[in-house]
Amino acid sequence: MTMKKEKEIAGVKKGGKSDIYTETRHVVIYGYTRQELSKVIKHFEVQLPDFVKITIDNTHLVTNITLTGVNTGVELLRFQMNRYHNNLNSIFTRDVVSMEDKTIAEVLGNLLHERELTVACAESCTGGNLAHRIVQVPGSSAYFQGSVVSYSNDVKANVLGVSRSDISTYGAVSQEVVESMAKGVAKLMRTDCAIATSGIAGPDGGTPLKPVGTVWIAAKYGDTLVSECLHFKGDRNTVIESASNHGMVMLINLLRNSYVDQEEVNDD
Repeated sequence: MTMKKEKEIAGVKKGGKSDIYTETRHVVIYGYTRQELSKVIKHFEVQLPDFVKITIDNTHLVTNITLTGVNTGVELLRFQMNRYHNNLNSIFTRDVVSMEDKTIAEVLGNLLHERELTVACAESCTGGNLAHRIVQVPGSSAYFQGSVVSYSNDVKANVLGVSRSDISTYGAVSQEVVESMAKGVAKLMRTDCAIATSGIAGPDGGTPLKPVGTVWIAAKYGDTLVSECLHFKGDRNTVIESASNHGMVMLINLLRNSYVDQEEVNDD
């Protein structure tokens, strides 16, 4: 036996047993409740071979799907894992936020950093949570300028320049007000981008027209400004976290030029 052949065999076996290799793939998607996700992914799950396990972590409409493959033959395993990874991407198409194990804030931060853009937030119902989430990412000082927690109408008007007439006519939780908040904070902090939130986190404060969980969210990139009204279900913390996630995803989609108007989202 030649030395070259001995080396090839040694790379495949150890102690008389075949080497076991592990490969992991991630897909992060946004916008699905647990019930919705189970229906969509059921067919994919039953097609997976025994050597590939799937785990699903769904929190506040953000889902991290992890595929873990354990088998002999690393090249074949990688090929198969890449195929299943791509299949997941095809299933969820525009709902995919990342094909890596990253948080929503990390994905947003990477986009802003790569494009040398800056962002600021105007927060009412999220109370600074957007800022908290963004600055958890190392290096966020390169793109995050700050946040105005405009919890009161006086701060909305005096700091962000929101029209008191709009607040009186439409209410603080409205499209007119949240769009003005986004424009105001971008002007105040001289940023390229902005995210604004105004809503009713609960447990009190809701009305028949604007029940608890109603949140208006605006995202701004350059001259483009979009806004959406969401109705989140859950306790106060769930509404705050869900609104924060949705605002970041809105801006991510604007930056990727993939933004489309979304239907109202319910977080079961």
